[in-house]
Amino acid sequence: MSTNRLVLRRITTVIGVVAVMALGFGSIRAASAWTAASAPLSVAPVSVANLQADLADEHARSQALTEQLHELDARSLELESALSQANDRIASDTTHATELEQRLADASAKLGKLETAIAKAKKRLAAQAAAATAAAHVTRTSSGSTASSSHHDDEHEDEDDDGDHSD
Repeated sequence: MSTNRLVLRRITTVIGVVAVMALGFGSIRAASAWTAASAPLSVAPVSVANLQADLADEHARSQALTEQLHELDARSLELESALSQANDRIASDTTHATELEQRLADASAKLGKLETAIAKAKKRLAAQAAAATAAAHVTRTSSGSTASSSHHDDEHEDEDDDGDHSD
């Protein structure tokens, strides 16, 4: 084998490799052109200035929301304190109401005893009044049989006594 053949073989291999590389490069360019033609960009990409403005707006919104959260947290703490005070007040009022209920029950019991004592006193007073009236009647009857003139005076006394009883 001669050196000429060896050189020719090497040159053919180099030409073949260059041709394959050119063909590959051409295929890549054709594919990118074909893809660009089939999917054109109808909407332009967002500019960096627009992205920075949107980022600044979102940052401001985030800060406003953070401030609102801090305000809500402070308000929540105030409401929690108020609720705690209200619960304490309810407990105090419940204790006071229980004490008042006990005092009312004691007072009602005393009132019942007093009403019973008053009713007994009224019965005794009525019995005493009835006994006094009966005794006075017996006295009048016995004094009326002894003298006729005193009987006449007793009748006037009965009228006076009846007038006294109606007052």
